[in-house]
Amino acid sequence: MSTHFRKLALIGIGLIGSSIALAARRQGLVDVISISTRRQETLDEARELGLGDIYTFDAAEAVRGADLVILCAPVGAYDALAKVIAPALEPGAIVSDVGSVKEHVVKVVGPHLPDNVHFIPGHPIAGTEHSGPSAGFPELFAGRWCVLTPGPEVPAAETEKLASFWAAMGSKVESMDAAHHDMVLAITSHIPHLVAYNIVGTVADLETATQSEVIKFSASGFRDFTRIAASDPVMWRDVFLTNRDAVLEMLGRFSEDLSVLQRAVRTGDGEALEAMFTRTRAIRRSIINAGQETAAPDFGRPHEAPPVPETNIVREHGGGDDA
Repeated sequence: MSTHFRKLALIGIGLIGSSIALAARRQGLVDVISISTRRQETLDEARELGLGDIYTFDAAEAVRGADLVILCAPVGAYDALAKVIAPALEPGAIVSDVGSVKEHVVKVVGPHLPDNVHFIPGHPIAGTEHSGPSAGFPELFAGRWCVLTPGPEVPAAETEKLASFWAAMGSKVESMDAAHHDMVLAITSHIPHLVAYNIVGTVADLETATQSEVIKFSASGFRDFTRIAASDPVMWRDVFLTNRDAVLEMLGRFSEDLSVLQRAVRTGDGEALEAMFTRTRAIRRSIINAGQETAAPDFGRPHEAPPVPETNIVREHGGGDDA
């Protein structure tokens, strides 16, 4: 099946959008790339980087004539964007997105779209701790999962074409129900982010002297939490507001398990603690065996490399590697 598109419209051009532009161009998957964003500096940056062929503030203009449209903005903006682009969509076009929640996307985007386009929500589970057009790179999706959640009305051939597009950029692709996606991502991504925000927030509330010592003596556990907690606040605000039910369900389970651990610590129940830690170690091994992580010591961190100076870290995140 052909993975080629005449015109790709990217609505939003952060880490994910710019990586799509670079990967699609490298693989020869599109003829023309149209980019729309609402901020002048972002559009100028995309233009300077040569990410597209057409640059505009008008999302409707961007999608006109496009046979593939991908929403790459925060999911909180989807409702308004769908209303704007709907009248300008090309009949037969595939409309997708990259948001990390899917039921909400189905509810706020689907009703606005004409019947003659194919709506296939998507979620590339990839990211780094940086954001913005300059953060993108074409290898971002290599070996990472992309989940598609097409409705029953979407022809299988259209889903296969979009799946082939993502596969050509290096992704492993799987289709699933939108509600199931949101429940899975609630525990694999959303709750870990919520926990990281909370732990790092606790440190932020400590007395100045204690806080400075925590930062100075940060071990890998807390350090890794700070990476996750550096996530784009607008994007993650939208995630928790739009995946509320699944997050609360999984947060309830997490709280129950935390209470069990709390009781084991309080009562000195070493057997219960060891049993829990043995179970969780097995999960870690399963992730390594599935090719989702490395078995190298310290997660394969390149210890020979010098630390990156703090002054070089100019951006916060585009979603985290598990967003």
